Amino acid sequence: MSWQVYVDQSLLSTGKVSKAAIHGHDGNLWATSTGFSVTNAEVLKLVEAYKDPSGIQAGGLHLAGTKYTFLRTFENEIYGKKGSDQGCCIVKTPKAIIIGVYEAGMQGGEANKVVGALGDYLKQNGY
Repeated sequence: MSWQVYVDQSLLSTGKVSKAAIHGHDGNLWATSTGFSVTNAEVLKLVEAYKDPSGIQAGGLHLAGTKYTFLRTFENEIYGKKGSDQGCCIVKTPKAIIIGVYEAGMQGGEANKVVGALGDYLKQNGY
């Protein structure tokens, strides 16, 4: 199965996330939703944040040029928020960074579950 199928079927088709992407730890893009262009530099900052979150705690995190306020990190997950009804969940697996964004009308907890479930699946399959 292609990486794009994971974005389209495991994330977007659930209706729980509006934008999604999968990148390697080197920042390279594996798959993304239409119009969601997370840069290599943005991904590398996320990878670094898993080692030391102080940078995103102080300055927030950026995805496709949009700034999100850092909420918390838990194990291999980072959560961010923009305004009162938008946010993001980023999950790190041994080889990938999975990014899911939710918008107005979507629930953050639901988005987190969907992104986390894909992360668990990829971990179980060596990614």
